Amino acid sequence: MKLPLPVFIGLRYTRSKRRNQFISFVSGFSLLGMTLGTIALIVVMSVMNGFDREIKQRLLQVIPHMELMGDEGVENWPGLQSTVEQQSGIVAAAPYVNGDAMVSFERGMQGIQLRGLLPKDVSRLSGLADHMILGSMDDLREGEYGIVLGRLLARYLGVTPGDKVSVTLPQLSVTPMGIYPRIKRFTVVGVFEVGAQVDQRLVITHLSDAQKLFRLGSRVSGIEARTRDMYGVDGLAQQLWQALSDEQKAHLTLRKWTETQGSLFSAVKMEKTVVSVLLMIIIAVAAFNIISSLVLMVADKRFDIAVLRTLGLTRKQVMGVFMVQGAAIGWFGVLIGCVAGSLIAINVGTIVSFFESLIGVRVFDPSVYFISHMPSVLLASDVAIVVAVGLVMSLVSTLYPAYRASQVEPAEALRYE
Repeated sequence: MKLPLPVFIGLRYTRSKRRNQFISFVSGFSLLGMTLGTIALIVVMSVMNGFDREIKQRLLQVIPHMELMGDEGVENWPGLQSTVEQQSGIVAAAPYVNGDAMVSFERGMQGIQLRGLLPKDVSRLSGLADHMILGSMDDLREGEYGIVLGRLLARYLGVTPGDKVSVTLPQLSVTPMGIYPRIKRFTVVGVFEVGAQVDQRLVITHLSDAQKLFRLGSRVSGIEARTRDMYGVDGLAQQLWQALSDEQKAHLTLRKWTETQGSLFSAVKMEKTVVSVLLMIIIAVAAFNIISSLVLMVADKRFDIAVLRTLGLTRKQVMGVFMVQGAAIGWFGVLIGCVAGSLIAINVGTIVSFFESLIGVRVFDPSVYFISHMPSVLLASDVAIVVAVGLVMSLVSTLYPAYRASQVEPAEALRYE
């Protein structure tokens, strides 16, 4: 296949030996910079995707996917529960009581989210029962005021199953002796570990005990639902809302996990964007090196440019020669970086584990962090974005040197040769 003349000459220039070794060094440095920048971007974006996936999987197996809440509680909750469970795409629904409180023990106190559930509903609504490290959800019995709390909270307070903790509500009790905050003693019956922030804040108790504690009577705070597709919750929420009567809509509020946890995942997404933009500086530096190497190449090839012009090459063709040469350096570096970065991103967990065993240091200590390995998820869209940015920067960096080359006058360049 015959190549266009500017492409043929430009590719020959990339393979030819330089009379000036400094130009070869700068060109090689540009290629290396493009490769390293592409690798860094792909690996970092994949690791950020991995952390995002880990957070979503761990949180969404505990927190409700959807909640129907009443302003002053829900009275006729069995009928509402039946309506929710009849919707396609909803796996399970159950009543719950939710409120903020403060738990204290000898070593300190901590703000918590106290949630009342029926023990039989916990396994239907979430995977929390599978993450018990001490005790069981079945140990929550009506009238015994037992609680199950997360590992981080239990470690902070220094409690184990059997210890009694004090739960203080943000409510006041008026007695003949004065006004006092409402305090209730609970017995720790279990400890769970999900590996997310809920380990430090979420506390589970029996639904009946929570109703008495918050003085709800037979009412509940609302109905929570678990969906089959947690990422399609928006469509399910709209479907459920349309199934409710006007009277129910007037007293209920529908809340999705994308609203309760949306700020967290937005922060993770923003962090990924900022880190990616900062790492693109590496590719930008490599692009500046392409400019430098091409400017030096133009000065070194002034005689060759003049000869090509006298042989009939137009200014545009001369410009094309140096654009092909510079773009080839950048694109080759991006190609190598794309392949190497994808391979590293896929195996980053194995690579980190190897170095951990080699030097005897844990990057993620399970006693400190929520995870014990380096997560990574390689997305084709991220690779496409990195490759596109690298290709565009490489091409744009060739414009000025190529324009300088096209302005070389043959007579002026050959005068002293």
